[in-house]
Amino acid sequence: MKEYEKVYAELNKLNIPFEIIEHPAAMTTEEADKYVEGIEGVLTKSLFLTNSKKTAYYLLIMDDKNRLDMGKFSEITGEKRLKLASPESLFQKMELHPGTVSIFGIINNSEKDINIYFEAGILKENRMSFHPNDNTKTLFLLTKDILKFINSVGFEYKVADL
Repeated sequence: MKEYEKVYAELNKLNIPFEIIEHPAAMTTEEADKYVEGIEGVLTKSLFLTNSKKTAYYLLIMDDKNRLDMGKFSEITGEKRLKLASPESLFQKMELHPGTVSIFGIINNSEKDINIYFEAGILKENRMSFHPNDNTKTLFLLTKDILKFINSVGFEYKVADL
């Protein structure tokens, strides 16, 4: 089963409706945005981060138009120093490659050891967009359904006031 098919199956099992936009592979949020212009919903970026010792992992979901203040996010998490996780760590924890990171990667994290954070502002939005672990597709779904998905696969999330 392909990665996006696992995502579709999980969403269908939970009776979560979603809109699919298929497009050429997009390695960055800027590229992906071109293919979904004008569709209702906040366009997100998903950042997979780790501490310097690689003992803690963080998935931060933000509005893709905003820049991350790494120092402020480090304070929020209680870490001294955070950085983008390596492609090897990304694959080890979520079985994903760079350019495909999204909230749906947590379905591959059997250890349940990824700390999920949402930028506070986007939780006020009605709909969000994410790759379904495949950067040739973008899904739009209700914010409340994203949160339902997170809880259904055994995770909790925190809010980061960035």
